[in-house]
Amino acid sequence: MIHHVWGLFAHPGREWAEIRGEEETVSHMYLTHVLVLAAVPAVAAYIGTTQLGWSIGGREPVRLTEGSAFQLTFLAYLAMIAGVAVMGGFIHWMARTYDANPNLTQCIVFAAYTATPLFIGGIAAIYPHLWLGMLVGTAAVCYTAYLLYVGLPTFMNIPSDEGFLFSSSVLAVGLVVLVAIIALSVIFWGMGFGPVYIR
Repeated sequence: MIHHVWGLFAHPGREWAEIRGEEETVSHMYLTHVLVLAAVPAVAAYIGTTQLGWSIGGREPVRLTEGSAFQLTFLAYLAMIAGVAVMGGFIHWMARTYDANPNLTQCIVFAAYTATPLFIGGIAAIYPHLWLGMLVGTAAVCYTAYLLYVGLPTFMNIPSDEGFLFSSSVLAVGLVVLVAIIALSVIFWGMGFGPVYIR
């Protein structure tokens, strides 16, 4: 797992070709990659919101109770795990349009590796500051999009012009999935799973 994570940052084009040549199972991918890396932002957010907190306008820091923070970060962890599978399913479904024939497992593997910068960028949540979160989050999203556009033609074995259209479609679906997760968060907050603050 770690050598692929490093390779996606050091030499993404070559790494995608290597990942494509491996026989990976969904269970192994989740056990060695998704479950581990998705825990990075969840644990960082738990520590950041319970230990450090955030300050608004120079006031005393606001923190979450440990129970509330655990509940919210665990739900976020589940959402990230499910998001990888959902994106893999959408990639598999859209592949027919672009004359690619990957199986569902390959599509989930591709979605998992593409999301790697988002998982790693989540470490910024350990220090919950607005500008730091925006800076690291923007960089993580940009590099994720870069991995998507560089990796999809190689991974799906399709021409680069089709790969650009396919990648754009995947990016659009990813934004829709993100909005859906935010909407579900609002629904859960309305059901009593909202944050409980310590001032």
